[in-house]
Order: sequence, then structure tokens, then C-alpha cells
Amino acid sequence: MRISSAFYSFRQGLKNIRRNLLFSLASIGTMISCLFIFGLFYCVIVNFKSAMKSIESTISISVFFDENISEESVRLIGEQIRVRQEVNTMDFISAEQAWKEFSEKNYDDPEAAREAFGDDNPLANAASYKITLKDVSKQTELVKYLEGITGVRKVKSSEYTADSISALNSIVGYASLGIIVILLFVSVFLISNTITIGITVRREEIKIMKLIGATNFFVRSPFIVEGVFIGLLGSALPLVLLYYLYDMVINYVIGRFTIIQSLFAFIPSEDIFKVLIPVSLGIGVGIGLIGSWFTTRKHLKV
Repeated sequence: MRISSAFYSFRQGLKNIRRNLLFSLASIGTMISCLFIFGLFYCVIVNFKSAMKSIESTISISVFFDENISEESVRLIGEQIRVRQEVNTMDFISAEQAWKEFSEKNYDDPEAAREAFGDDNPLANAASYKITLKDVSKQTELVKYLEGITGVRKVKSSEYTADSISALNSIVGYASLGIIVILLFVSVFLISNTITIGITVRREEIKIMKLIGATNFFVRSPFIVEGVFIGLLGSALPLVLLYYLYDMVINYVIGRFTIIQSLFAFIPSEDIFKVLIPVSLGIGVGIGLIGSWFTTRKHLKV
């Protein structure tokens, strides 16, 4: 396309927006609402995933060994476990360390309790491997594998907690996806209606352009510019609102509910928006392009 034609298409696209200002504003408003909710969901989901990861890191599997097992056998068991893809971290807890941790949790004076038992460790057979997973939904599969290893006496896991976290992750993910898809379809529909009205208003002008030899792309391009501009404007404004709102909400929550900060850390706004900005702008431009392109194909007899 020549530069003069490109400027013409751009000018006509902006004129179309002014001619159908009410519908254009309705489309932009819908885009702002949809992408604001999309951005809001993204911020919530990313922080929710971060919180779930923090919780998942506290869920562990303990592998206990047969009595009187040799150190070499314990080492070999550890090598078998370490190569599993599900394993995130694995630490060896000796019988002495297990007794120390137990006494600190269950006695008012743990030092006195340990001295009372002396060298007689009541948890002499409590040495174990403590394992955390990359994905808690894989816990059942890993537990079955661990129970089948020769030399393993017992495998202790938090199956109910792991299943609950996996189910909650799935519910939040599917619900968010469903809402976002519905909102995006609404945006495409409104942009399509705006373009249709623009075509109706300019139908006679379009016929004349075709009679004097205008190409299909030349006729369509102003409407495509219109749709893309609506999409771009409708995606840029909610990003500005979200950028300032995100920090305000986080500072308010941390200041009001200090216990939340001790449970997990909020994702920094820089990490949120380095993903959200290109994704939102891409979605906005994409919706405008798709809505205008298919509408012109349907309604323009070119």
C-alpha cells in the first residue's frame, strides 16, 4: 500500500469513529471493561498461584526405612527418589535430627527432655527423606512409587491437602478462563456492530469507490483501522487504571492485614505488567482486527 493510501485509510478510520461516536464509545467502554476484568483476573490468579506455591512448599512426603537398614541402602534409595521428575527438593532427616525437632515441638523444655533420655533416642528408627514436589497433583503417583521401593517401611503424605489444592487450582483456572472468553466474545460482537453501522452509512460512497476501480483492500482498510484503533484504545486505558490500582490495593492489604505478608509475598507490579501489557494490547488489537475483518467480509459486497 502506498503512503498516501495508508494516510487515507487512517484518516477515514478515525472519521468513522467520530461518525458513529456513540457506538464507538460503547465498543471502547466494553473493551475497557472486558480487559480491565481480564487484567484484574490475571493479577489475582498470578498471586493466587504464588500463594498456592508457597503452601505447596510446606506439603511434604516423608519416606521411612526398614529397621537396621544399612547406610548404603539408604543412599541408594535416595538416588532412586532424586531422579524422579516429580521431586522438587529432598532432604535427609537423621534419627537425631528427628528427635531434636520432635522435642522442640512437643516439650516445654526440649533440652531437659533430651538430657533425660540421654543416648536412648526414642526415635531411633525415624530417619527419613523429606520430599517436596514440583506439582502436588503428582503426589499420589509418587507415593505409589515410593511404597514399592525395597527397604522403604512407610511413606507419610498429606493426600487430602494435596488433593484440595489441586482441585482449587483447577476450579479457579477454569472459572477464570470461562469468564474471560465470554467477555472477549462480547467485545468482538460490539466492535462488529460498530463496523456494520459505519458500512451502512458509507454504502453509497463505497459503491462509487468500487465503480472507479478501488480495490477490495482499499475499501476495507479504513474499517480495519477503525476496529484496531478501538481495540488499542480499549486495551491501553485499563492497563493505566490497573497499574495504579494494583500498587494501591497491595499497599492497603499489607498495611491492614499484616498476617498476609507473613504467609506469602505479592508478585511485584513490574513482573505482573511485563506480561500483562503486551498480552492485553495484543488481545485488544486482535479483537479489533478480527471483529472488523470478518464484518467487512460479511457486509461489503466487494
